[in-house]
Parts: sequence; C-alpha cells; structure tokens
Amino acid sequence: MKKLEIYIHIPFCEKKCDYCDFLSMRADEGTKREYVNGLIREIELSKDMMKGYQADTVFIGGGTPSILREDYIEKIMQTLKDNCELSENAEITIECNPGIVNLKKLETYKKSGINRISFGLQSANDSELRELGRIHDFAGFVESYKMARQAGFNNINVDIMSALPGQTPESYRDTLNKVIELNPEHISAYSLIVEDGTPMEERVEQNLVTLPDEDTEREMYYLTREIALKNGYKRYEISNYAKPGYECRHNKGYWQRVEYLGFGLGAASLYQNKRYSNVSDLNEYIGLLLDGGKDEDYYGGMVYQDDVWDIQEDTLNILHGKISTLSNKDMMEEFMFLGLRMTEGVSEKKFKMDFGRNIDAVYGEVIEKLEKQHLLERKEGRIKLTDRGVDISNYVMSEFLL
Repeated sequence: MKKLEIYIHIPFCEKKCDYCDFLSMRADEGTKREYVNGLIREIELSKDMMKGYQADTVFIGGGTPSILREDYIEKIMQTLKDNCELSENAEITIECNPGIVNLKKLETYKKSGINRISFGLQSANDSELRELGRIHDFAGFVESYKMARQAGFNNINVDIMSALPGQTPESYRDTLNKVIELNPEHISAYSLIVEDGTPMEERVEQNLVTLPDEDTEREMYYLTREIALKNGYKRYEISNYAKPGYECRHNKGYWQRVEYLGFGLGAASLYQNKRYSNVSDLNEYIGLLLDGGKDEDYYGGMVYQDDVWDIQEDTLNILHGKISTLSNKDMMEEFMFLGLRMTEGVSEKKFKMDFGRNIDAVYGEVIEKLEKQHLLERKEGRIKLTDRGVDISNYVMSEFLL
C-alpha cells in the first residue's frame, strides 16, 4: 500500500505575530465552528482519493491549532480515522502555542491519537519575544511544556529562531541551553526572514529595530550545530535537529517527495504528480463546503440532509483551484533541491529508479562543478551538501534547475 502524508491547516491565531506572513487570522467562535465543519466535510469528500493509501504521518498546523476547542480537534481526528487508513505507528503532530494549551486539551489530544507536540517558542528571552509580537513569555512556555510531559507526550519539538531584532550570540546561546535543559526530542532552528508586507518589515525599513549582521547570523547558526551535537542531537536537515529515532517523519516526507494531501484553507497537496493549493479566501472555503454555512446541526452529530448538503459534484475541483501536472523535468528538479536539504543527501540509485536515467546523464556537469567548489560530496552512492555547501545552499540548489 502506498504511503500518504496528511496536512491539516488551522488558520486561526490569538494574535498574528509581527514577522508572520502565513495564511492566518483572528476569528470568533462561530467562524471557527463553521471552519471545522467545512474541514470535516472536505476530508469526507476526499475519501476516494485516499483509497489505496496508508497515511503514515499527519500534521495539524497553522496558524495556531491549539486555539480551537479540544473537542474540535477530537472530531477532526475521528473524521480522519473514519475516512482514511492510518498506519499503526503513524506520526501525528499538532502545533501548539505556549499559553494557549491546558492539561485538558493536551490529554484530549493524546486520547484522540496525537502523539507528537510542536511548540513554537522562538526565544527564551522575553524582550526578544516582545519584539516578535509573541503573546507568551518563557515561563509560559515552560509551564506548557511540562503539561505536555504530564499528559504523556514523549515526542516534543521546540521551534527556535535566530537573527532576531536585538539578539546577540550570547542571548541565542542562552535560548539554546535553556531549551536543551528541558530535553525535547526535536529542535527546529530557523533564521528570521523578514517577509514583505509584515509589521516587522515596516519596522526594519523605518530603522525602529536592528537586525544582526550576516556574520553574527552565521555565528548563531554554528552555535546551534555545536551545542546541539554536544548534547546528543543530530542535524538531519538544514534547520532540524533530533535525538536518535526522533527525526520528523512528516517533514522528511516533504523532502523525499512522498505524496501528501492538504486539507483546509490554502493547504497545498502533491498527489499523483500533481500540485495544487486550496482556495485561500475563508468565506469562499466555508461557502463551498457548507452550502452557504447552513451547518447548524452538523457538529452535534446530525445526519446530513439533502437541503443542507447540496454540494455540487465539482466542489473539490473548485476548492483545489489550478492544478499543475509535474513534468519529468519538474520532478527531477524537486528530487534534487528538496532532497539536498537533508544531511544524508540524495540517493543515486533512487534517482535511477524514479526517472530511468543515471543521475550523471542529467546532472553530471553540475555535480562535477559543485564538487570542485567543495559544495557537494559523493560517497557510497549518495550526493550531499558539504558544510560549506550548507552555508550557501540556496545557490547550490538553484544549480539543479534545468
């Protein structure tokens, strides 16, 4: 049976962070309820697409999924179980914001089958958190983290960020040490990217905040690798570190081009060599799936009524928008620039199996050039980035565009 990954997007937040350009927003309880009902309906309508597949990972992301009532998450999980085959040891993750979880929520997640928590900490320094517009402090994160352990979670990721306004190598080292002291199984360490149209971009342009220079940012990157390695974490991808056996299978699936279905507002999918994304307008999404929002009794467990669920046959086609069919060239490019994100690199044997050609017949000149520049290395049938290659990975990966 073929493997499938599932992503579920919850687009709601208590407050949008100043650096965030994700598809997320504030919403009242009525809107959240309608959205969850629409999401449930989308999963049900997609049941036939999931036949013949076994879902190996599920990732509930956002936004802030933990902002929803716990019974909503429970209902989403039950809908998944009713409409697709989950593997016995499926990795099922939910993103949580510190301060927006409590013990009851976490215990409900665990009971519903969720077995991995991903906390967005970003920094252990409260002033840095305020600069980012986060709604929690470090003490709130520690309290939430301990509750997750109390609820029985033994697979926890913590997100942290470097190159923040006012951040120094010393304050970043302090964040790393405080996180590692809590002993999570996984750490995701990203550099801040100032995205267009965000409040952070406006403050940077007006010189209201100062970002670390490139050399300081690079020093923080090396600190991550040094301190994580010293404490038993292995870097398995450019920005991700894990204890043995705790690599995020869902993210690895993205980089290895495992098929995935995205449910929810704006969610992206890779399905049978086609890529598409759901509509990104909240009212359009709810309207398509709930026939104008007539879902008064659905969440309470009522049977569908024809006058309520007058869904046209082409609902999914409208929902999915423009579908791009990937050419062989597209797939080879993705194989390289996604696979090279992982420290294990790409397999020459797998390339030949997938595309029927030796990798050198397609990329021989590029590989030779990057090897001479000490940006790539070949070993035991695999091609991977060197440490220097990681430093300028965007350049290296761009070389694999045909």
